[in-house]
Amino acid sequence: MKIVLLSGGSGKRLWPLSNESRSKQFLKVLGNADGERESMVQRVWGQISRAGLRDHAYIATSKSQVEMIQCQLGNEVDVIVEPERRDTFPAIALAATYLYSVQSVSLNETVVVMPVDPYVEESFFHKMKELDQVLNESGADLALMGVKPTYPSEKYGYIVPNIGTQAEEPFITVHSFREKPREEEAAAMIEQAALWNCGVFAFKLDFLINMLIENGYPIQYDEMSRQYGRLPKNSFDYEIVEKANHIVALPYQGEWKDLGTWNTLTEEIESSLIGKGILSGESHNTHVINELDIPITLLNLSNVVVAASPDGILVSDKAASPMIKEVMKHADQRPMYEERRWGRYRVLDYLKYPDGKEVLTKRICIAPGQNLSYQYHLLRDEVWTVIAGSGEMVLNGKHFLVNSGDVLVIAKDTRHSLRAETEMEIIEVQTGTELIEEDIVRLAFDWNEIKQLCT
Repeated sequence: MKIVLLSGGSGKRLWPLSNESRSKQFLKVLGNADGERESMVQRVWGQISRAGLRDHAYIATSKSQVEMIQCQLGNEVDVIVEPERRDTFPAIALAATYLYSVQSVSLNETVVVMPVDPYVEESFFHKMKELDQVLNESGADLALMGVKPTYPSEKYGYIVPNIGTQAEEPFITVHSFREKPREEEAAAMIEQAALWNCGVFAFKLDFLINMLIENGYPIQYDEMSRQYGRLPKNSFDYEIVEKANHIVALPYQGEWKDLGTWNTLTEEIESSLIGKGILSGESHNTHVINELDIPITLLNLSNVVVAASPDGILVSDKAASPMIKEVMKHADQRPMYEERRWGRYRVLDYLKYPDGKEVLTKRICIAPGQNLSYQYHLLRDEVWTVIAGSGEMVLNGKHFLVNSGDVLVIAKDTRHSLRAETEMEIIEVQTGTELIEEDIVRLAFDWNEIKQLCT
């Protein structure tokens, strides 16, 4: 059995902590057994590992999230990268061709697809292993996993079984799907043994590979990557699930939540205060999550969430917090904080002058033993001031040591890289007429390869 975890998201629902590159699954706000904070993706990856499934798991994602995944999970994780953002059908089709043509996975192998960020117990992943047996016994095109509802929710989709499904069967035959019904409809469906649709489904690899062949799509990964734009920008549900002839579902009875909004996420955040701040004793069911260096003080406000990051500040009644996605729908702002495979950075200041000149100031932290790519920029000049730590610098082929207090001038077109011996902090000031993250040409990533290029 192979597992494909889908990592996407636009970063709007948990603004301002989430953004285009740091979606909700990467926010380190959940407590773990060691008393440390971890993200949803770290929590799920740990559960998959403890269930003995780590060596069979892959993450399908966009280019903008690769470094965040590597930063939080390590460089060893298998990542399948979309050439461009489309939807779940293209992402899963690409993953299928990767398993088939790159990993040489058998066409009879069961492939399980699921979101990267469900909030579940570890038993969820042990139950998920049964999907392979369910597919074999039922002969179905698709086997879904559904959660037995604990109440008639209007927030979730429902898997509706065929009438007369045998209760003694380990799975149900699916009749239809219902998306976010009214409460009274949900209650009626629960009486018919309907399940919450948690977005987990399985199929034999040949099911999807044959579908791609029938529709004239490539089944070799490299060619699929080149023709990725040909695939319809649709969900897997629309392209595949709704057209499948025989679908079954495996019921799961246990905790499952979609922590997609501030009011649901804060239900699982143990501390009322994360970061600098003060909450008065009369504030009930209130959370402050502060990533800024300045304190937030909250007095006598209940049922409120306050979230602050370099991207902005949100103050919301918890019940109204899901509105943020619509409010921010048309907002177009560059991420002010990002985690990368080598460390992290935060934007400290940004100015644009009347003549079009832009100045951007960042605080960059590079972890010990990590290095930036060997790179150059076409549109900007940079000045680096090393404020802490020491490391090795490569500048236009020259190799030298750098320490706290050093100032480095990096003009546009200058090839450069840096490797930290100890944790390094750098203040970077960019100047130019268009300061964008895409203005970067990467020549190499591995430090030994970079040094060889320089010699």
